[in-house]
Amino acid sequence: MNYKRIAAAAAALMMLTAVTSCGKDKGGEDENSPAVSQTTESKGTSAVVDEEETESTITTEKKSEKTASAAEKTEKATSAVTEKTTTKKTSKKTETADSDEENSDAGEQENTESEENGGSEERPHTTKTTEKPTSAVTTTVATESEKTFDAEITFNETVSVKGINAEAAGSVVKITAGGDYIVRGSSSNGQIYISTATEEKVEITLDNVDISCGGGPAIFVNEAKRCVLKLAEGSVNYLSDSGNDKINDGVIFSNDTLRIKGDGYLEVNAGNAHGIASDDDVIIESGEYVINSIKSGIIANDNITVNGGELTIFGGTNGLKSKGTMNINGGTAWICGGSKEEKSSIYAAAGLYYGGGYVYAAGNMVTPPSETPNPYIVVNWKNGLPAESTVGFVLGGTEFASLTPKTNFRCVMMLAPDILVGDSFTPVVDGAGHGDFTVAEGQNLYIIERQ
Repeated sequence: MNYKRIAAAAAALMMLTAVTSCGKDKGGEDENSPAVSQTTESKGTSAVVDEEETESTITTEKKSEKTASAAEKTEKATSAVTEKTTTKKTSKKTETADSDEENSDAGEQENTESEENGGSEERPHTTKTTEKPTSAVTTTVATESEKTFDAEITFNETVSVKGINAEAAGSVVKITAGGDYIVRGSSSNGQIYISTATEEKVEITLDNVDISCGGGPAIFVNEAKRCVLKLAEGSVNYLSDSGNDKINDGVIFSNDTLRIKGDGYLEVNAGNAHGIASDDDVIIESGEYVINSIKSGIIANDNITVNGGELTIFGGTNGLKSKGTMNINGGTAWICGGSKEEKSSIYAAAGLYYGGGYVYAAGNMVTPPSETPNPYIVVNWKNGLPAESTVGFVLGGTEFASLTPKTNFRCVMMLAPDILVGDSFTPVVDGAGHGDFTVAEGQNLYIIERQ
């Protein structure tokens, strides 16, 4: 059964809604307590127990070709419906290995990126194919090549730095002052280390990089007023880590606010702990992301904000976790949590505030939105569902999207601007529907007992 995915628009008005039993704390000491405060202040609002380590290993699944197809919904639908199969997520590295053999005489393959514009425009009907970045400097698009950078950094057998305020020591590049920097190339044990004066802003453009780090983060923001990571248009980037660093515990780790944007692709594979971690805020503006992690896919101490982009997360513990607040205002997200009983697909200690975008989440628990402009749906599968079960979302007769978690789960949530009072909703597992429900105001909690 094919499932259609949505990429589109959002609303801005917020309304208060109740907390679902799917996200309730069972023993009173669980760090994923559903207690939700109405404050939007994130700093220091809650103390959360650190996540327990998990033995599970998350491996990069194959990311299937995405074929976007638009369909008219009903008169109420203002955004295009995009078809995307999510039973298997294919790494672009694997995808290109096969396509290179089939197209050896065809020349360079076209890489078409979908535009995340926050509007209701239809996404292009294209199948994306990309080539794995090589150690040589790749050709950038005109918008990047015309820009002046403080330094150009190339990872290869040796690291090359051309410019100012950046220096190489072995396979580690240290950026010492604010400015704009571009990074290319690959390293099996490299690191970008950023440490500047506290009032300086750093922007790093990733232009076809493939960097692994065995002893810490692949990108480590030790100190900066704010760090921006930009994915160069059309670029395909890979970051990974391993080791056992319990302090700087993300493939991308920042002690300060981290903003990520751009029109490229970034795949993050965490062999140590988290995918992306910040002691302050994490803000996703645009871009396409696939994150596989031992612990949380994205974790922040203060706030996580998603304003746009396309996000796919397979977390070993939580998918998205904020020890403060979380704001989802746009984009499309497929979020899967881990197998532990108390872990969530989405967890926000001080409240989740939904303003728009599309969210499909699956885990053992979930933090429902404290505020939302329209109704939302939570399905609690009482007896749980096994790993690799494909759970789908059918609204008003339209197949929206599907999700295939890698671990056992029991709670799924759908947030979308298309959900309106009076809509019919059918939860689907492995192609079979389980009841027809009518959407009411606010939270729609459906408890289903499946043998």
